[in-house]
Amino acid sequence: MRAFTALAVAMAKGFVRDRMTVFFTVLFPIFFIVVFGFVFAGNGSSRQTVIAVGSVPVVDQLPSDARAGIDDVLELRHSDDLEAALQQVRSGDVAAAVEQRGQTIELHYSQTDQVAAATVRGVFGSLVNSANLAATGQPPTYTITSSQVEDTSLKAIQFIAPGMIAYGVAVGATFGAAMTLISWRDKRVMRRLQLAPVSTWSVVLSRVVVSLVVALVQLAIFIGVSMLPGLGLKLTSSWWMSVPLVLAGTLSFLAIGLFVGAVCKTAEGGSGLANLITLPMSFLSGAFIPLQVAPAWISVAAKLLPLGYLVAGLQDVMVRGQGPSAALLPIGILLAFTVVVTAVSTKLFRWDAV
Repeated sequence: MRAFTALAVAMAKGFVRDRMTVFFTVLFPIFFIVVFGFVFAGNGSSRQTVIAVGSVPVVDQLPSDARAGIDDVLELRHSDDLEAALQQVRSGDVAAAVEQRGQTIELHYSQTDQVAAATVRGVFGSLVNSANLAATGQPPTYTITSSQVEDTSLKAIQFIAPGMIAYGVAVGATFGAAMTLISWRDKRVMRRLQLAPVSTWSVVLSRVVVSLVVALVQLAIFIGVSMLPGLGLKLTSSWWMSVPLVLAGTLSFLAIGLFVGAVCKTAEGGSGLANLITLPMSFLSGAFIPLQVAPAWISVAAKLLPLGYLVAGLQDVMVRGQGPSAALLPIGILLAFTVVVTAVSTKLFRWDAV
């Protein structure tokens, strides 16, 4: 127990004194939480700009409540110059230009931005259908109502915070394990520990415990920062399941760090390989780019990577309002990944650098 305590204290001091490690595991994710949280604060769906050329009665004569609904998705500008309006559409400055000749509404759009084109076509198609129904004097047979499934007060920070928490945990565990192993082996500390009356389990367990404690501190700091005024993270009732999720995620990335430390002989090589693993994984797992707007192949890749399950699990229990059971599958997959990678890393592990 004395050996375990001494090793744990030494590893904890090494973490605190390594400024680069502290920066990338704590300050770097906080930077993204604050910047992304403020940049995207209050941003819901983006409004598309449409130029109304001349008089467009189908829009101008809308009732005030209907016009307010249109203004939620479109920013309407007016112009009498059709050619200038079309040039703005071609250059991508506006989504579309609309003109009305008698009973014909002509919409000019560019297919370069398919999302904007679909939005304006859908809005004006709905307007024309409504106008046709009104002209017949017959009430519509069917009506539709819609509602948002999430709390309407959700902000961008609700989706930014879980991704940054997962990223910080992944970087901290991977680099912590890899750099400690490489540094201690290079300085022959590992050989001295092998010859000393210290069990291998004491060395391994001390590294695991320190990493788990650091991960919990990261979780507390990141949640605390995200809940500051101006960011306003709101946790759902099952948020506490983020604790076992983070612990399982830490173990899986400790296993990756052990693998990096086992195959790399120098600190430079270990840092490069750790970056090569964690950085692409962050983009492919939804930590930086929401999978809802990512290409389909990225969503598939996220299901093959441990960070994808950590991000998805944290989002489910922290912001999506799902119950504790939503975290069970990600935790199981992360622990299974830990077992497999640890077994491989153990086979590759060497006490000496040569």
